[in-house]
Amino acid sequence: METTTTTATYTEATTPNVRGGGQPLLHQKGAETQAFGTLKQLPIGLGHDTRMYACQRLNRVLADTQILYSLYKKHHWLMRGATFYSLHLMLDKHAEAQLAIVDALAERVQSLGGVAVGDPRHVAELTAIPRPPDGVEPVPVMLSRLLDAHERILIDARDAAARISAEGDEGTTDLLVSEVIRTGEAQVWFLAEHLVDTPLVRG
Repeated sequence: METTTTTATYTEATTPNVRGGGQPLLHQKGAETQAFGTLKQLPIGLGHDTRMYACQRLNRVLADTQILYSLYKKHHWLMRGATFYSLHLMLDKHAEAQLAIVDALAERVQSLGGVAVGDPRHVAELTAIPRPPDGVEPVPVMLSRLLDAHERILIDARDAAARISAEGDEGTTDLLVSEVIRTGEAQVWFLAEHLVDTPLVRG
């Protein structure tokens, strides 16, 4: 029985930008359209200096919050011991809340005309949160590390909120207080209560 081999010939599109041609325009390159640390003008009733300062402070909080989110995910994966299940779920829930804050902070920077820090390598250059070991730490140490990260963010966010409020940018102040600070305070409470040394069956 004969086997017939059919060879298909494919011709690369020579005019990929023809309307309706269907060929993606791949491997595009170009210069930055807006550099990090600069502002574009937007008619939102805030001056250049106020918006610039707010973007600088927001990007610092944003970088730290992205690291906090990553710490939550790492520790969520690495939990162990008798409290594994409850902590595994709680840390993931906290991580989801921090990811929502990351998005809110980045969008606020953009709405002020700035450029939000997004690349993890750039985030690592801006964050003030110490890098953890690459491996696994004891569970109480991982929880303490999360508490330390939260405190650093809360201190910075409170200072930023007060200074930005004085500049008249109430939108940024509201974001920092209602989302970063209040969510952080609640998560600190839940984490800290897991570090109380208390007996389970005797008072």
